[in-house]
Amino acid sequence: MSNHMNRLYSSILSLVAIVFVTFVIICPSSSRAREIVHLSGYSEGTIIVKTSQRHLYYVVGGDTAIRYPVGVGKAGMAWSGTAYIQGKYIRPAWSPPEMIKHENPRIPNVIPAGSSANPMGAAAMILSGGGEYAIHGTNNPKSVGGFVSHGCIRMYNADIMDLYERVNLGTKVVVLP
Repeated sequence: MSNHMNRLYSSILSLVAIVFVTFVIICPSSSRAREIVHLSGYSEGTIIVKTSQRHLYYVVGGDTAIRYPVGVGKAGMAWSGTAYIQGKYIRPAWSPPEMIKHENPRIPNVIPAGSSANPMGAAAMILSGGGEYAIHGTNNPKSVGGFVSHGCIRMYNADIMDLYERVNLGTKVVVLP
């Protein structure tokens, strides 16, 4: 190989190394935490939330699912059952439910999209059953992985956007204890 080709090859390897290191440092931990796993017993396209594990699974078929870390309901506020995606919203405004307004009477009736006080993050998918619960992003990524919400399922913003693109209105959501 000529000197010119060696320098070009070396330059390309250096560039690839820089891009890789930059990707690892800059990308949110959610993209490294999301993984493909074995999960059987559920239909393709179903969302499964295993509350005790603090993981959400999106079944892609063939006993395979994408597993995402999530924050779930705190003690006394977790729930289980079946729901369906009834609404999908990018950067939604948020109206706190009565229970939250009762706990914090000073909270505004509507918190606009993009506000750091808005708990919905990058996107939200509202679950059937009165609109009190959602699978949504968060502006507090440290809360993902904990028992932290009033019953909603919190995801890293990168993960909610990934899931948002995969699901349709009517998608079945099974929340397990």
